Amino acid sequence: MKIPKSIYEAMIEHAQREAPLECCGILAGKNGVVEKTFEMRNQEQSPIRYSISPQDQIKVFENLEKESLEMIGIYHSHTHTEAYPSETDIKMAFYPEISSIIISLKEKVPIVKAFRIRKDGIDSEEIEVI
Repeated sequence: MKIPKSIYEAMIEHAQREAPLECCGILAGKNGVVEKTFEMRNQEQSPIRYSISPQDQIKVFENLEKESLEMIGIYHSHTHTEAYPSETDIKMAFYPEISSIIISLKEKVPIVKAFRIRKDGIDSEEIEVI
């Protein structure tokens, strides 16, 4: 996955701004290259869980269709744990064909990692900041 530096930095800023609650958002683009980010509201308003309302998701999907973009990834933050999918993240991974990006705020410098979460396992994915 390729993410422009400005979008990469915006995801981290979103995570820091929402802390101590988890943030969440959707990444869109084409051919594995992110072109746009949608900062979403964490419906859970929780420091350990996130969810995006179906209504908000539909609005994003309509926007993607209009702009001929596809959903490439969903990002969220872990405010006190590693950048690795939690048990809840694994259970709630409804889109195995896209990347799950986790921004860990556990350390002073945020850590951003990407994964593909499937029924048969979790695969790390490379993020190239462009």
